[in-house]
Amino acid sequence: MVNLSETRNVVGHYLTEPVARLLARTSITPCTVTWLGFLLAIGAAALIGIGYLFAAGFVVLIAGFFDMLDGALARRTNQITFSGAVLDSTLDRLSDAVVLLGILIFYLFSASQPTVEILLVCLALISVPLVSYVRARAEVLGLKCQVGLFTRTERVIVLALGLLLSHFSYALIVALAIIAAFSFFTAGQRLFYVWQQTKTR
Repeated sequence: MVNLSETRNVVGHYLTEPVARLLARTSITPCTVTWLGFLLAIGAAALIGIGYLFAAGFVVLIAGFFDMLDGALARRTNQITFSGAVLDSTLDRLSDAVVLLGILIFYLFSASQPTVEILLVCLALISVPLVSYVRARAEVLGLKCQVGLFTRTERVIVLALGLLLSHFSYALIVALAIIAAFSFFTAGQRLFYVWQQTKTR
C-alpha cells in the first residue's frame, strides 16, 4: 500500500506541477484554490440535483483537480501552513458531503421508489468521512497512515465515471456501491494498520 500511496503522489505531481508553476507567478494563494474547489463541488451538487449528471461529472473531475492543486501550489510557493491544511481537509469533507447530498436530492425527486439508491448514498455518507477520520486519529498518535486501497482520488474518479456514464441505467448506482463498500474496506485497512503499529506500545 505504500507503493500505491507513492504512485498517487507521483501521478498527482505530474498532473499539477505545470499549473502550480504557472499560478506561482500570480497572486493566487493556495487557500483561494481550496475555496474554488469547494465552490466547484457545490456547483456539481447543484447540477446533480437538477438532473444534469453528465455535466456534473466533468465538474467533479475539475473540483478533484483543484483539490490536488492547492497542495502543489502551497509547496511550490512555500506557503504550507497548519491553518491551510485544516481548511483543505475541512472543505474536502464538506465537498464530499455536498456532492452526495446532491445525489440524494436527485434520487428523491427523480425515482419512483429509490430505496436502494438512498441506502447507498447514506452508506457513502457514513463510510467516506470514516476513511479520513481514521487517518486523522492515527496522525494524532504520530502515525502517517497513508495506507489504503480507496482514498479520495479513487472516490472522485469512480464518482465522476458514474456521473459521466449515467445514461446507462445503473452506472451511478454501481459507482455509489463501489464508493460505499471500498470506503468501509479502506477504513478497515487503516484501523488494522494502526493496530499493527500500536499493539506493542
